[in-house]
Amino acid sequence: MVNRHLRGRAAAARAELSQALDRVGYEVIPFKRTEEAVRAHVPTTVPLTVTASPAKGQDATVDLAVALAGRGYAVSPHLSAQQVRDQAHLAEIVDRCRTAGITGVFVVGGDPTDEPTAFRHAQDLLVALHELDHGFTDIGIGGHPEGHPEVSDDVLFQALADKAPLATHITTQIVFDPGTILAWARELKRRGIDLPVHIGVPGAVHRQKLLRVSGGLGIGESAKFLKKQQNLLWRFFLPGGYRPDPIIRGLAPHLGGPDNAITGFHVFTFNDLGPTEAWRQRTLQQLDPARPGRRPRK
Repeated sequence: MVNRHLRGRAAAARAELSQALDRVGYEVIPFKRTEEAVRAHVPTTVPLTVTASPAKGQDATVDLAVALAGRGYAVSPHLSAQQVRDQAHLAEIVDRCRTAGITGVFVVGGDPTDEPTAFRHAQDLLVALHELDHGFTDIGIGGHPEGHPEVSDDVLFQALADKAPLATHITTQIVFDPGTILAWARELKRRGIDLPVHIGVPGAVHRQKLLRVSGGLGIGESAKFLKKQQNLLWRFFLPGGYRPDPIIRGLAPHLGGPDNAITGFHVFTFNDLGPTEAWRQRTLQQLDPARPGRRPRK
């Protein structure tokens, strides 16, 4: 009986992990060859977000999102309070997204640029967005499980509580410790913030790619932690690069638990799309050997 129970728990955990990897989304950076790389390696069943690059500007993010939507992908561009110039610029972005059939966005504060904007924080941009007939059915905001050295946890949770009525889900920054993430998600639930939570994890990143991307070419929200948390970089310098398995396996059993709102994972690919998708497919195959292989869209 005990063995049967343990086998049942193991099977359930494998099924939960498989479902999470089936629903996972990828974040990409709007570089010159990003569209080509996505089409070569990523199936159209994988939802995408396009980060807002301070070096490229907000319009480059929307350009790539529109292009990928035209190729059949479900795409959510990041909207940065530090890059959307004013209400007129925001209205133009909304119109472009509506024309392209884009129904999701991710709203961030963003890195300051030399261009003045009408918005100080993500909250300001969210309010302005809801003053428009935006038509978005999915609006994401960011979460910070490790907190901030200069801002109290109470202030951070209150900021999330203020933004939550204007959003539909939370995606976290990268945190390597499943225990820290789970404790934060439980506190979020305890405080009555019930938005679905997508846990941010690194993709299967190769060392050379990470070094190139983190070299300072306007990498945006998805990789700011590389600058601010340099002591974490060593975790990527493993033979063959980093794999997100420990984080995902540590949290998969808690998906759908009554004490948290974790519903899935969001992969920061750093544009290392081939290895990341190969890792995902390989892991899915290991979880279910009978699963038919999937070929990415060419």
